[in-house]
Amino acid sequence: MKILRRPLLAGLVLLLAGAARANTAKEEGFSDLTIDQVSDLIARKDADVFDNNQKDVYEKGHVPTATWVAFDAVKESDLPKDKSRKLVFYCANTH
Repeated sequence: MKILRRPLLAGLVLLLAGAARANTAKEEGFSDLTIDQVSDLIARKDADVFDNNQKDVYEKGHVPTATWVAFDAVKESDLPKDKSRKLVFYCANTH
């Protein structure tokens, strides 16, 4: 689990920083997650993780199991067929 923690920490710090600035009102079905929560979801294979950073940033490093998708061009075909899956999206919030 320690191997998974370091990359998660690096990627998700950016997510949490963006979330801290986000509006406190949450839309139904959306929530903020802690690093430990995402780590657990990945370990249990209970979520699909998507990196919305620029492609070159993704290629330099990303959260384990993360798939790159353009933040402004996510298509249904990018998402899992199982609509009950949890989805985790993160980025550096530079968009």
